[in-house]
Amino acid sequence: MTDRILDRAEKSYFKKGCSPLAQTGRSRLQNQRVGLNQQIIKQMRMRAGAENLLKATSNNKVREMVVLELSYVNSNLQLLMEQLEGLNSSVEVYQNAQETANIPLIPLGLKETKEVDFSVAFKDFILEHYSEDGSSFEDEIADLMDLRQACRTPSRSQAGMELLAKYLNHLPLLESRFFSPTRQTGIFFTWYDSFTGVPVCQQNLSLEKASILFNMAALYTQIGTRSDRQTQAGLEEVVSSFQKAAGILNHLKETFTHTPSYDMSPAMLSMLIRMMLAQAQECLFEKSALPGIRNHFLSLLKMAQEAAKVAETYDHVHQSMIQTPIKDNVPLFWSTMSQVKTNHYRSLAHYFIATALLDHQLRPSDDEDHQEKTLSQVYDCVPEGRSPLDILRKRDHRRRMGKAHLRRAILGHEEALRIHGLCRHLRSLEVLRDILQASLQRSLTKFSGNDSDDEFTDYMEAPDIISKTEHRAEMEMPASTKGPLSVFSAKQRWTAPRTIRLRPEDRDLGFTLKGETPVQVVSLDPLCQAAADGLKEGDYIVAVGDNECKWMGVSDVMRLLKDVDEEGIDIRVVSMMDSNPPMPTKSATFCGNLPKTYSMICLALDEDEQNPKAHKVTKKSSFLSWGLKNRLKSASTLSLPTADNSGTLPWNKPRPTFPSTSSYNNDSGLY
Repeated sequence: MTDRILDRAEKSYFKKGCSPLAQTGRSRLQNQRVGLNQQIIKQMRMRAGAENLLKATSNNKVREMVVLELSYVNSNLQLLMEQLEGLNSSVEVYQNAQETANIPLIPLGLKETKEVDFSVAFKDFILEHYSEDGSSFEDEIADLMDLRQACRTPSRSQAGMELLAKYLNHLPLLESRFFSPTRQTGIFFTWYDSFTGVPVCQQNLSLEKASILFNMAALYTQIGTRSDRQTQAGLEEVVSSFQKAAGILNHLKETFTHTPSYDMSPAMLSMLIRMMLAQAQECLFEKSALPGIRNHFLSLLKMAQEAAKVAETYDHVHQSMIQTPIKDNVPLFWSTMSQVKTNHYRSLAHYFIATALLDHQLRPSDDEDHQEKTLSQVYDCVPEGRSPLDILRKRDHRRRMGKAHLRRAILGHEEALRIHGLCRHLRSLEVLRDILQASLQRSLTKFSGNDSDDEFTDYMEAPDIISKTEHRAEMEMPASTKGPLSVFSAKQRWTAPRTIRLRPEDRDLGFTLKGETPVQVVSLDPLCQAAADGLKEGDYIVAVGDNECKWMGVSDVMRLLKDVDEEGIDIRVVSMMDSNPPMPTKSATFCGNLPKTYSMICLALDEDEQNPKAHKVTKKSSFLSWGLKNRLKSASTLSLPTADNSGTLPWNKPRPTFPSTSSYNNDSGLY
């Protein structure tokens, strides 16, 4: 499973991926996916031929035979699609081997592709376009083909990510060197849809780039599901992996808007982004609960809102999965799992509220105002005739509200178990079944311990819980990127990063933040210490301490800044400059094949010395703006002002003509 250097020639710097023959669960799944894709292609070709024959023939017997054959082909296709759905539902293969206490996460499978032979097409193009012998680049072309082949089976580690990123970085160079817009290379890139198995074939590199990006996101999900979720470091790796997967998928959605493959359509990518962020939010909840949940009133209310947030995100995922463009191709396992998690975490939220109300009473030493404020923020609305203060003070109201929450928790856990039993692939996950049954039993035990005679006369309905989180999952791009393309692009001009020392005064930094990513400084107090150190209104924060934050939102940056002590912390900021600066006023001459530039001020002084009556300077065109319409005026542009003794001056001697553009852009070498 580890990467190794190519044995051929011992000079190649490309790395190989996993061996496709390795007997691991993941490699077996990928091999099955390859076989299913081939069978789907065969059946689709048979169906296309049968449909064409059905249109062409008028013989009734032939038509009956074709219709019968079409029914068999469609039935086989349906069976193959179900098998492919089963591969996408085989999440247990990707989980950590020691994972026995957490609900499994859903990874993405890698897209499959056919092998591509670059050698013949590239050698011919090198000979015809660059007039060089293509055989002299055989080793380089072979290395490129080895790199692409290795990308089909990347290792589930950071080395595998680097392998995919390396090939992705090579594609723009290949596109500029070998893929002419006026000529077809004859190279076809074929990729299979990861949900339907339908092949998509193109001659340009757009499909290749998009598919590699999709596989990078898929590999991040597989890295995340393999991490150990019983440790803080493992959970942090899971959260980062799924956030990076969401960031790559969002970049894919914004950059490649017309990809013909259905698994990379905007609707499907939007659903996948939501699913990745929901799983990251789930792991953030597990990270908060890992040290143990304190049996304290305020701590239980906080965890209830955190669990409600996870349930809300999974509910949004499920709603996007059942929409018409997506529900026909998304695996039933995925939509059922999102339903199960929605009910499970919503029931957990009600259980935490019930525990807080039933196990804790308002004591004289408690902060009544703080508890009332916190409880009022949990409910959108309370039952008629009651207020948060009444629930806290009156023991009977408190007990009845707690039991109402327990009833909703029990109903939610039972619904989760019912939905779990509807899906064959979910029933095979024993870990999930054990967790759901244990949660239901815990709620039943709590309810039986608080049972009373008024059970059948108590009709109070527990209100919904408002979701809230202190750690929101957000899209994240790998650190190798330069930042959001909408901000950090060649169209914008930036100052060099400046380091500012932030020292809070009475917990006030002297400014506020706004924007998506990266965040921007606004409402800057001109008298604060940061402004004195050089911070400006509108600056973009690119780093806080050692943390790069080009891809961080306001909440993430504020989390880094909220615990700054009196010693302060360093931040790095950049300022946007005018993207259209005025061009300097210059004129150019060409002498001895070397361009020389002279300031117009110098030329004006020279003219004043030669012609005292002339005081107006005529602006000369820059050589950067030469065009066809200026060629007739080239003498006035290329010549400097002359004097009476012009025959002795060097710029009046015969000069070579300005070289054509082709002489500078003649790229005869391949690299």
